[in-house]
Amino acid sequence: MVWDDGLSVREVNEEKKKTAKFPSRERNFAVRRRGPRRTVSVRESGVSLCDNMSGDVNFCRSCCNPQPPTVKNCTSCKCPKEAHDVCHEEWVSVRARLGLKGDGTNNYVGFEPRERGLAWAPPGLPPNKVEEYFSMLPEISVPRLGTQGERHRDRQLSTQLPKQDLARAYCRHLDPQHSASADDFMAARNEIALDIGTVQEVFERNQECGACHEPLKYGSLVVMASKRGQLYHPVCFKCTHCDELLVDLAYCVHDDTLYCERHYAEELKPRCAACDELIFSGEYTKAMNKDWHSGHFCCWQCDESLTGQRYVLRDEHPYCIKCYESIFANGCEECNKIIGIDSKDLSYKDKHWHEACFLCHKCRVSLVDKQFGSKVDKIYCGNCYDAQFASRCDGCGEIFRAGTKKMEYKTRQWHEKCFCCVVCKNPIGLKSFIPREQEIYCAGCYEDKFATRCVKCNKIITSGGVTYKNEPWHRDCFTCTHCNNSLAGQRFTSRDDKPYCAECFGELFAKRCTSCAKPITGIGGTRFISFEDRHWHNDCFICAGCKTSLVGRGFITDAEDIICPECAKAKLTTE
Repeated sequence: MVWDDGLSVREVNEEKKKTAKFPSRERNFAVRRRGPRRTVSVRESGVSLCDNMSGDVNFCRSCCNPQPPTVKNCTSCKCPKEAHDVCHEEWVSVRARLGLKGDGTNNYVGFEPRERGLAWAPPGLPPNKVEEYFSMLPEISVPRLGTQGERHRDRQLSTQLPKQDLARAYCRHLDPQHSASADDFMAARNEIALDIGTVQEVFERNQECGACHEPLKYGSLVVMASKRGQLYHPVCFKCTHCDELLVDLAYCVHDDTLYCERHYAEELKPRCAACDELIFSGEYTKAMNKDWHSGHFCCWQCDESLTGQRYVLRDEHPYCIKCYESIFANGCEECNKIIGIDSKDLSYKDKHWHEACFLCHKCRVSLVDKQFGSKVDKIYCGNCYDAQFASRCDGCGEIFRAGTKKMEYKTRQWHEKCFCCVVCKNPIGLKSFIPREQEIYCAGCYEDKFATRCVKCNKIITSGGVTYKNEPWHRDCFTCTHCNNSLAGQRFTSRDDKPYCAECFGELFAKRCTSCAKPITGIGGTRFISFEDRHWHNDCFICAGCKTSLVGRGFITDAEDIICPECAKAKLTTE
């Protein structure tokens, strides 16, 4: 949005500017929507819609409201005339429109274009070269009857060759004292600049296009601009300013450059942005980087003149103060009056207030540049809000004042400084924490107090621990008491509450076999034989004579040996 406090008036080469005297503001605005369009046409000499520049009011397709003759935009849809369809229902002769006379040479068309399905054909084009010529142009620029190309030509005629530029009779806002200047301008233009190009074949070799400077193919069709004395590819014959193909080959030359008539005129004269006529007066309005007849710079909504008045720009359109405030200004929540452009607009959650109306709902103190709270669409100063609505901290029990940062977890809430570890008292802020019952712990303190620790090293077990006799161990700490080999995943036994691997336990504490002298070991109740403080593996408890197993049988001792009854009898017999 741009604010402006007046207009600048230019007299000859001097500009006078007026500076805005009220501040800019940021605001939310509604968007004006356009309604659906419907076709309404007005005819004048076979020309429909905006090509009528005779002074009668014009009609836009989107509405039935006539346009005042001072404005080229529709008062309902506000779109310019070139945005609407323009159609010529009768034959349009550009040469007659321009007021040019033929020179009797090559400026005529040797056939009837409409018999070939065309609305126009260039002068000088041989009948047998029609398709060849138009094949060089973009499809939209080929004026075949009943096609987009024909409608495009109609629009370009109205745009590039405005009637008010060509004859004083079509100028509705030309003051009598400036009529002579307009006549002189048109006469000079027609004499030295304005002409219609002709089509011819390239008869000489080594010639180049006057626009792209590429070679012209010998025998090909080109456009001749006699007032510049150069040949052009048909697709290069364009206005330098708008880069559009020159409609019906009508052109003007200025500074050795091609223009359509509209932009040629604008190189030399200002054009009113409202009525689209050239300005021949030395005094006119300049605003929004455009030129306007004095009195033609009007409000986009009500069409009242803004010359010498303050106005506001909205979406690149000017509005008088009254219209701007009625359409775009916000209403005050307190007094329900419009917040004008000279008032400060204070907003909160899509609600707006005058500066003087931005008050506490309870005590009526001003809240401008102060902290405040809101409840049920009402605003309150900090003290009133706290007294009525503020919740309390689960840490210190004090209220949360307006503007205070609050930390929340589930149904509980704390001041930022109160949200701290119950052990170390350090603020937790946005760091991770662990709740336990009604207390909050930082990760370090929680581990120190509640984490499982190894019985051997007293360090925290984070993963992969071992439990033995309801006591936790690191896997690496759970080792044989004698050899220190890990017992994790291995068979082991214990003595005096100390773990031992099977091998160490056997070597250190197990009974030894009287026969093989090896320790008698085993997990889960290994069977062995005991007799008079002597012990045997089951497999080692055999007769010393016949080697027969004596497990479950009677036996006889013979000094250090044990023998079966049979071997005992045999020994007695031999003796």
